[in-house]
Order: sequence, then structure tokens, then C-alpha cells
Amino acid sequence: MKESECLFCRLKSDKTIILKQNSLFYSIYDINPTNLGHCLIIAKRHVISFFDLSGEEINNLYELIKELKKTMDQQFSPQGYNIGVNEGKVAGRTVDHLIIHFIPRYNGDVINPAGGMRNILKYKG
Repeated sequence: MKESECLFCRLKSDKTIILKQNSLFYSIYDINPTNLGHCLIIAKRHVISFFDLSGEEINNLYELIKELKKTMDQQFSPQGYNIGVNEGKVAGRTVDHLIIHFIPRYNGDVINPAGGMRNILKYKG
């Protein structure tokens, strides 16, 4: 897929939907959220795999995650978080662009949170 054809490459310049950003990543609310505050963190560079990120990109990603946590803590007061990547089509990736899911978690959002993201998949998928 060409960068010009990629939805997430085009969205990086849409200031009306960007929640937070830094030089290498931006975040938006998920249009089909698993939970209140579910965000997508998206690489500005057209990269598909998390494993292809540079060290600089990993550091920028971490900084944006910390900023999102501050925002979500202030706005929604979640009690926990899941952060995950659908790495590969068999893992659920539907667009060939790196997306990191940032999902606030709340007491009672699943019956038993043991197993973390397994419960999101089982009960919320």
C-alpha cells in the first residue's frame, strides 16, 4: 500500500481529530471503542510492524503513552490500562499501518479482569 492510499497517513494532518501528538506519533479516539477513552496511537511514518520501529520511535511512543495516561486520568479516572498491538493479520490487524491500542480499564467493566486483554477479546470483541 502506498502512503498516499493509507488512511492513517492521511489522518495525521487532520487537527480536528488529533487528541495528542509528538514529532513521530499521534493519537485519536477509536471510532469503535472497547471502553470509554479507548485511543489509537498511530505512527506518523508509514510503518506496518511494531518490530520495525527505531529506538527513537520507541522513545517517542513511550512519551506519548505517558501523556495520554495523564489526559485519561484527568478526564475519565480509569483504574487501569491495556496497551496492545495487533501484530499481523492473524492477530487482528485490518489496516497495514502500525496502530497501538490504548484502552482505559474500569472496575466492573468485565466480570473478572484476570487475564487482562483476554477478557476484552472474550467479552467485548
